Amino acid sequence: MMDVIDQARGSELPPVLRKSSGRLAWAFGLVVVFTGLGVGGAFYWPHIDRFLEASAAPEILPMAALSSEDKALLSEIRVGQREASEEIAALNRNISAQQADLQRMSEQIAILTSRTESLQSPTTAAPPPADPRPPAANAASKPTTRASRPSKPEGPVSVGGAPLLSEPEANRQ
Repeated sequence: MMDVIDQARGSELPPVLRKSSGRLAWAFGLVVVFTGLGVGGAFYWPHIDRFLEASAAPEILPMAALSSEDKALLSEIRVGQREASEEIAALNRNISAQQADLQRMSEQIAILTSRTESLQSPTTAAPPPADPRPPAANAASKPTTRASRPSKPEGPVSVGGAPLLSEPEANRQ
């Protein structure tokens, strides 16, 4: 057996002819598949609308095959589905209205923010007003004085709550 393989390798056949025919089988298979798809597409293309309708519409059992209890339950389910879809539609409208309000409010906030920033930023390059108070360093360098005692009163002083006799001003001088 090894001799046959060695002889095939040593022969003067071109490399294309030495390869197996696996690629040829794959190519033939692909041609058959594409031909089948083309024939099937040509056959079903005029009737594609029926296939789409059949796949889109759910299969509904006829009402005659159901019992009266099943019919009642089915009608209740359908009413519930309609109510739920109406509620969902109302919620969607409410959400879209809230989103519009939120957008309007965010625009108003942006306008107010720009206004406050323009008011806070100086419009001219004027220096800040001078501080009328002297700097704190000067105040700290002055010596502090103690509060002085009030001066002694001139004239008679009552001791022990006795009434004072007022002297005329002329006699005092």
